[in-house]
Amino acid sequence: MSKYPIVVITGATSGIGQIAAVEIAKRGAKLVMTARNEERAKTTEKLIKEASPDTEVDFYYGDLSLMKDTRRIGLEIKENYSKVDVLINNAGLHGFEQRITSEGFAEMIAVNYLTPWLLTDLLKESLVNAENGKIINVASESSRNHGKLRLPDNLTNTSPFTIKGSSEIYGKTKLLNIMFTYELSRQFSNTKVTANALNPGFNNTGLGRDLRISTVLGKILKLFNIGNPKRGADLIVRLATDPKFENITGRYYTVGTDAEIDPVYPGNDMFMQQSLWKVTEELLLEYTKK
Repeated sequence: MSKYPIVVITGATSGIGQIAAVEIAKRGAKLVMTARNEERAKTTEKLIKEASPDTEVDFYYGDLSLMKDTRRIGLEIKENYSKVDVLINNAGLHGFEQRITSEGFAEMIAVNYLTPWLLTDLLKESLVNAENGKIINVASESSRNHGKLRLPDNLTNTSPFTIKGSSEIYGKTKLLNIMFTYELSRQFSNTKVTANALNPGFNNTGLGRDLRISTVLGKILKLFNIGNPKRGADLIVRLATDPKFENITGRYYTVGTDAEIDPVYPGNDMFMQQSLWKVTEELLLEYTKK
């Protein structure tokens, strides 16, 4: 077992996840990361080693849009790491057209919400075994543009949508992240595990890479220093490593401040949070069986 804290990060081969991984490595941690692409994983490992040569890096490969891959990865990490100090659920995407996975889930719902829920469930024992386990969920203030939440329909809806309609679906997945976080803090209330969510702000990353103009737009934004992903990554790093956040749970923070912010309704509705937990648990039952 590593002498350093064990930090599990999803979506760390690009964007704010990659920046956060490098910065966490500098502070002393063993990094356990998920990846779909071996080449991008090697590039990320190189960046980490250049910044912190002694950092131990461990990759687990799979497609996080698939619950069977998420289950396999979660069980493999659990088998190899009886203790996980920090779990950062960072992987996410903004799709501009409906894509349905081979398991029948809408891809955006699967990657942005169902996978964090399932991976956290699979690693809960390892988190409890840590001295002060932390769960950090990357949400977004895009959640304020979520339309109307309908449970359980929103978790299984595979209807087509337009580019304009995609923003509402994306916002809904981020609202679910926030609600999931609040309920997590109650689920772990008899332990030392904490669960917090964050809004990383607008980040010029590959999140919307499916949009044809995203590459050109990204270059323009970078030229004018708009959407610098280092700001969002910094908040992830602080929540993971700053003693200030020890023993604090059930909060939603925003980039640029340490102040807690209130989510849009029904993000702060305890009944809806509990309902979401129940319907998600039922939906993923076959994948949570150990």
